[in-house]
Formats: sequence, C-alpha cells, structure tokens
Amino acid sequence: MSTHSTAVQNKVPFGQKVAFGVGMLANQMFPAVLGIFMVVLVQDLGFPGWMWGVIYFFPRVFDSITDPIMGFISDNTKSRWGRRRQYVLIGAVIMGIAFITMWQLYRENGIDYNFTYFLLWSFVFYLGLTIFSVPYVAMGYEMSNDFHERTNIMAIAQWIGQWAWVVAPWFWVIMYDQELFESAEVATRSLAVWVGLACAFFAMVPAIFIKSKSTLNEDYSPLSFKTIGSSLKEILVGFKQAFRLKPFRQLCIATFLVFNAFNTIAAFSFFIIVYHLFDGDAGAAGFWPTLFGSLGALGTTFLVIPIVARISKKIGKKKAFILSQGISIFGYIMLWFLFIPGKPYMFIFALPFFSFGIGSLFVLMMSMTADVIDLDELNTGKRREGTFGAIYWWMVKFGFAIAGGLSGVIMSSVGFDSGSQIQPDGAVDGLRAFFSGLPILGTLIAMYVMRDYDVTEVRANEIRAELDKRKEKSLNSND
Repeated sequence: MSTHSTAVQNKVPFGQKVAFGVGMLANQMFPAVLGIFMVVLVQDLGFPGWMWGVIYFFPRVFDSITDPIMGFISDNTKSRWGRRRQYVLIGAVIMGIAFITMWQLYRENGIDYNFTYFLLWSFVFYLGLTIFSVPYVAMGYEMSNDFHERTNIMAIAQWIGQWAWVVAPWFWVIMYDQELFESAEVATRSLAVWVGLACAFFAMVPAIFIKSKSTLNEDYSPLSFKTIGSSLKEILVGFKQAFRLKPFRQLCIATFLVFNAFNTIAAFSFFIIVYHLFDGDAGAAGFWPTLFGSLGALGTTFLVIPIVARISKKIGKKKAFILSQGISIFGYIMLWFLFIPGKPYMFIFALPFFSFGIGSLFVLMMSMTADVIDLDELNTGKRREGTFGAIYWWMVKFGFAIAGGLSGVIMSSVGFDSGSQIQPDGAVDGLRAFFSGLPILGTLIAMYVMRDYDVTEVRANEIRAELDKRKEKSLNSND
C-alpha cells in the first residue's frame, strides 16, 4: 500500500486540471462525432465502399506522419509563451473551421465532387488535430512531477472527456428524426457548425488557462528551414531512443492490444442488438443500440474512473491496470450470456464490468507515460513530452486504422450481410463470438506484456529525486 502523499508544491490547482480536461472533451468529441457522421457519406450521399475506405485511411496515414514531426517541433519551441500553448490555440481554430467546412456537402453536387471536397478538407482537419493534440497531450504530461498527482490529472481529464461518448451516440437519434431535419444530409451540415464551434472553444481552454514558463533561453534543437535535415534525423533518433525503453514499449503494446481489440468489435454491438435481440428489425431496436454506448460511457464516467484513480494509489498503477483489465474480461464474458432475445435490458448489467477495460486504459497509461518520460530524461538529459506523446498516440491511431479494416474482414468471414434482415446460419453468433473473444484475447496478452513493468512508485520517486538533484547542481554551477 502506498504511504505517499503529494507535496503541496507538486499539487496542481483543481482549475488547471479542469482546464486540461475541457481540452480532452474536444479531443474526444471530434472523433466521436466524426465516426457517427461518416455513415452519412455512404447511407445518404451514395459514396461507394472504396471511397469510404480512402477517406478513412489516407488522412489518418497523413496524421500518423505529422504527429512525430509536431512532437519534435513542440519539444523544441523557444517562446515567451512556452512550448505548447500557441500550437494548441492555432490547432483548435484550424480544427473547428475544417470540421464545419468539410461537412457542407450537398447531394446535388455529385459523388465525385463531394468525395474530392471532403477528402481535401479531411487533410486540413487532421493537420489541425495534430497541431492541437500533440502539444495538448504533452501539456498534461508536464503539469506535475508527482507520481499520484499525474493520475489525478489524467483521471479528471478522462472523466470530462468521457462525456463525448455519452453524448455522441444520441446524434444518431437527432440526425434521423424527420421532425428536426428533413434528412441526415441536412442534419450533418447544421450539426457540424455547432459541434465545430463548441469543440474549437473547448480546445482553446487549455491554451488560455494552463500556465507555462518562457522557453526563450532554453538550449533546444534549432527549428529552421536550414536545419530540416538534422531535425528529421533527430526525430528518428528520438523514436529509436523511446522504443529502447522497455517500460515505454510495454505501455505502447498493451494500449495497442486493449484499445484496438475493442475498436475492432465496437461496431458489432449495433448488429448484435438489432439482429440477435430484435431479429433484424432496426425499428424495433429503437434506442437500445444508442443506450449501449451511452450507458457504457456513463459507467466509465461515474464508476470506473473514480475507482481506478483511487485503487491506483493503494496498489500501484501496474496492479490497477491488471485488475481493471481482469474485470473487463469478466464483463465480456457476461455479455455473451446477457444478450438475450426479448430481454434487451439484461445487457445493462454487464456494462459496468465491460467498461473497466477502456475506461481505465488512458487514465493509467497516460499517467505511466509521464513517469517513463522522467526515465528518458534521466538517460538523455532531455524533456521530450511531445515526442513520447506523439509516438504513443501514433500507435493508437495506427492500430485504429487496422481495427477498421479487421472489422470488415471479420464480418465477411462469418458471412454477415448488413443489407439483409435475415442472416445466414451462424453469422450473428459468429459476431457475438468475436465481440467477446477478441477483446478477451487482446486483454490477456496485454496483461502478460505488463506483468514485469518496473516503473513503480518507489522507482519513479528515485528517478525524480535524481533529476531534482541534477537540476539543483546545474543551478548552483550557473550562480
């Protein structure tokens, strides 16, 4: 059990934590709503599957390339405003404008025009997302040096960010309510304006309210057109150095396995509810598919995050991760038995357990990444929150793209046909088997990967003490 108490000087004011959390709401609301709006491209605007695939894949590839570059730029920025705030503000503006603009699609303009228009604005949106998100995540890593205060920061941020996943599923209901909008096409044009403006404002909050010190006199790598070659080389070196750290590799691999096993099967819940519980009648299914996502997110918000933040202080972050993932396995097993035709309410009993997997993941992993960044500084003498954040989220995004393709492969392999009300024998049960089985497999492997993660509270405090000693010696030598 931990006997550690956070020193007063390492405490982050609650308002600063909330400001960081409001940025997380934007960071999660944009992709949550984007995933729902994307259906309109196929369902209402007639995009063929290959166009949807191109739109889904290439902007994300672009995003994965720009992330590490932005991480390097952010880590080495000399400015009176610090390394992060200006980029967070600029990225927020670009994201908001691009999100609004990219959804101003009209059926009468034709599929080819709409495809080209949407694809080009998608690149602008993802560029804005990179400029915002990489420095934003790095801001969270450097808000505190304290082992447990880092978990508190990430818990509050994830608590606020989870509301995106509570709210977003209800856009399905709003978009297809003909009393509100004549079509989903019209709905996305209108709703995109409100989402874009609101999320841009949320994204600006950390830049405005989170304090940062001037970096004008810091000894950072130069950023100029003349040094592009050496900068790219340093980015690659930073990648290699980061992955040489076994604890960081463990965090990346475990996150990849848990998060993307979940994302591979996430969309199956809709089909299981409609085809298994309601015999293919989407109208009869009503709000139940929406409730699955919304209630799961509410469980994460009010149950999982507070519990995980508390138990991590008692038993440590690694043990809290393993325990939380074990609970989620129990939830996936329950869902196999509690998807009962005629009794759709039964699956609600599994949601609190099911939610522990994803609900605990980023609270703990982002906190542990901050600890590993201290270890990197001990080894290299550099603070590289942006680089580590970019690499970590690159793994998440890369896996997300794989998960999207794997979902289609699984649906084809079990013979599921989303256009048919009557499914072939075994197709729905095949989806159910993957829905429970794949996350259980991914989670078990992730737990094995994390079994010997060694940046414990004791080790983290030793690292922090050594860094503080170095800093004090450096200050004394400069006097």
